[in-house]
Amino acid sequence: MKIGMRLPTREAFIDGAFITAWARRADQAGFSSLAVTDRVVHHAKEPLIALAVAAGVTQQIRLTASAIVVPSRETTLLARQAASLDALSNGRFTLGVGIGVRTDDYLATGTDFHTRGRRLEAQLAQLRRIWAGEPAAEGIGVIGPAPVRPGGPEVLLGGYVEAVAGRIARWGDGYLAPVGGDPAAVLGLWQKIKDAWAAEGRSGAPRWVTGAYYALGPEADDVADRYIQENYGFKPDLARRIRSNVPTSPQQIYDAIRRLEDLGSDEYVLRPCTTDLPTLDAIADVIAARPA
Repeated sequence: MKIGMRLPTREAFIDGAFITAWARRADQAGFSSLAVTDRVVHHAKEPLIALAVAAGVTQQIRLTASAIVVPSRETTLLARQAASLDALSNGRFTLGVGIGVRTDDYLATGTDFHTRGRRLEAQLAQLRRIWAGEPAAEGIGVIGPAPVRPGGPEVLLGGYVEAVAGRIARWGDGYLAPVGGDPAAVLGLWQKIKDAWAAEGRSGAPRWVTGAYYALGPEADDVADRYIQENYGFKPDLARRIRSNVPTSPQQIYDAIRRLEDLGSDEYVLRPCTTDLPTLDAIADVIAARPA
């Protein structure tokens, strides 16, 4: 199973030097991907720009937007940005797609929260047209560079609802399981995704990327409590569900990875509840010692 790592962008102290140092170490340690979350109403660095910085100092690691709140963005500019990042990273970019649960992100961008699902359907089709070099509309020429990957960057869709299965089958390459999803519901949706994929006549199999926050050290439980409350306290039920799935010891991390691997997931993204370079070195050592 591949093991990815979050690229921190939310913490106020993070600057370009920190991002490049973290990205280099993650690349050298052999992590499969660097994943960056998206918010509009937040002090976090913009995810595609952060990934572009990481792309310039790495060679092998994938660069994953996990996940962009696509309906809050203008489609043609997003298509150009994604194709550019894919081209400049030599095909290492993955576009994670979500619709978000926060109304303020939509208020801030002048987009409609309540129609975000329908808007996403149209956007996914348009992204694929643009990446294929087709006109975005009549009388409009090519937008952005040709992606390295035929048909455009890898697209993973996240979400909790059944409509995600059909979107993946029509326009995506796999499933980005949301942090804090109910395990039984996520597994049920994964089966629907595989069924929809087969019904659409797609070859191969969809990817399933999952993961969780984690904390290590003598105060791991307290660290996890504070981090989840600070970031998800606005939805108490979601915060409790996410916190219940935060491993706080190496063995718990190994057990979580093995459990998802046995269910069919092919990549597990670790999201640290503390952010400093020794944290990255410590988890790299833990993963290197993972039992076969």
